[in-house]
Amino acid sequence: MAKLLAMKRIAVIGAGAWGTALANIAARAGREVVLWAREAQVVAGINEDHENALFLPGVTLDAAISATGDLGEATAGADALLLVAPAQHTRAVASALAVHIDAAVPVVICAKGIEEGTGALLSEVLETALPGRLLAVLSGPTFAAEVAAGLPTAITLASNDRALGKRLMASIGGRHFRPYWSPDIIGAQIGGAVKNVLAIACGIVAGQGLGDNARAALITRGLAEMVRLGVAKGAKTETLFGLSGLGDLTLTCNSEQSRNFSLGAALGRGEALADILGARRSVAEGVYTAASVTALAERLGVEMPICAGVNTTLHQGAAVGEAIEALLTRPFRAEG
Repeated sequence: MAKLLAMKRIAVIGAGAWGTALANIAARAGREVVLWAREAQVVAGINEDHENALFLPGVTLDAAISATGDLGEATAGADALLLVAPAQHTRAVASALAVHIDAAVPVVICAKGIEEGTGALLSEVLETALPGRLLAVLSGPTFAAEVAAGLPTAITLASNDRALGKRLMASIGGRHFRPYWSPDIIGAQIGGAVKNVLAIACGIVAGQGLGDNARAALITRGLAEMVRLGVAKGAKTETLFGLSGLGDLTLTCNSEQSRNFSLGAALGRGEALADILGARRSVAEGVYTAASVTALAERLGVEMPICAGVNTTLHQGAAVGEAIEALLTRPFRAEG
């Protein structure tokens, strides 16, 4: 049954670490895969050496993956499109794709974030940039290098259309990459966006040497913030206690492999944000999502003091110590 459901050709738009890992997953599942990249050296490296040395060095890619810098070539004949452009570039990339993809081709959102300025979820961005498309969201506890290497991974694949979800699961799922269907695309996006901001907070705690007790408290109270925002946006609580919420939060808040955690740790050690970002090629989505999450929470009347503290540190000139002091001096209250 899975072979009948599976899609033949998949276009992966975005050749950062995560997009490259997903291309490897789809190829390993037997799909024809074309990976679009902006950088000519990435295209050449994948086609000639089967490696993305710029964003995922040391990982040998499936020889069946082809790369291109041409959106038309990448999307030609595609049965599904995995959109892995960074969250803040999703609107521009989706708008450029509009002339290349048929309205019947489903689009899977694989980035995590909330758009700056508008406060829009990425599904809301696509509703205007690519109107009328079938949408899905792929989100969960994943480090790209582990996924690309074939280590066991479970992830949420959310779609309002269950039949589409089943086809996508059959198309990219395998023994070591286990997608679980959910109808809650809002919850899957809220979990993926908020956890990045909370990972920066946990990194700050680690960088300041505040201990594991503090980190555990922050993860727990951060989860409460995630749930409050999700419910206010129409998400289901159980989604946020699943892979794309609690699962992703647990992974990202406890490892230096996380770009957001490691950025927070550097801030906690006293490094300047501009210096940290200047030394990196990869995008730490939580830096940009912090302001968006905070603004969205204020608009919805949702209290999110941890995310607000991260935002003041990143974007409003507050010292790390000031944000921590603000949290530690909040009034005592009931846990619920």
